[in-house]
Amino acid sequence: MRILLIVLVILLLVLLALSFHIVPQNYEGLVETLGKYSRTVKAGFVMIFPGVQRIRKVSLALQPLEISKYRIITKDNAEITTSLTLNYLVTDSYKYFYNNTDSVESMVQLIRGHLRDIIGRMELNEALGSTSQINAQLADAIGDLTDIYGIRVVRVNVDELLPSPEIQKAMDKQLTADREKTAAIARAEGEARNIELTTKALVATAKANAEAIKTQADADAYRIKKLQESLDQAGEGYFRNQSLDSFNQLAQGPNNLIVVDKDEISNLGKIPAAKKIWDQSKNED
Repeated sequence: MRILLIVLVILLLVLLALSFHIVPQNYEGLVETLGKYSRTVKAGFVMIFPGVQRIRKVSLALQPLEISKYRIITKDNAEITTSLTLNYLVTDSYKYFYNNTDSVESMVQLIRGHLRDIIGRMELNEALGSTSQINAQLADAIGDLTDIYGIRVVRVNVDELLPSPEIQKAMDKQLTADREKTAAIARAEGEARNIELTTKALVATAKANAEAIKTQADADAYRIKKLQESLDQAGEGYFRNQSLDSFNQLAQGPNNLIVVDKDEISNLGKIPAAKKIWDQSKNED
């Protein structure tokens, strides 16, 4: 009897130990009785009937998820590869666990379908340049999945959109051609600008030279005009004095050459310079 009593006590202690469970923080417990859902319990200490009941713990914390790369066809039949990352949390543990065999996988398939629909309405270039727009449309399309999967997607982000290798090569060639075209245009514009500046410089130089020649010609014309006016106003005595000065300068030079007007050759002796020469020749004799 004593042994039986000890065995019963041990079994009772084991049953009590199996009856007590702790549901961690940010978890809910789904209690099943004979395999059927009976109630939901919050985080804390929970007691069940072992063998008859069991408890399933569901995390309510924010969960990260990466959706691996998969292919999508755009509106213009271009193939691109995309990958997603998202954060979700369980908002209804009952629907999350019992309404679907795998709520997370079902959610992933739904998101992939929405993304295919969004990108499928875009052409390649539009899709590659509209990541933010795609993210916004995808978030609106997903909405709150609580009623379906007991899940709410907090954030979804398209990490990359990559064209197929063939398209990438074609795009690289196009980009290279565009760059070479831009460089050629820039060189041509630079050369045209250089020619334009050179031409302007030559024209400016020619104008400056023409202006200088014109200015010099105007100065010469003005000088000649003033000289002519002065000569016109000068009397007979002025020209006679000029002739005498010239004769004096010739007389003082090394040459004994006198140039006089033919009309005055008879009055040569009266010219001071000629008289001086005559006197010198007489003294030498």
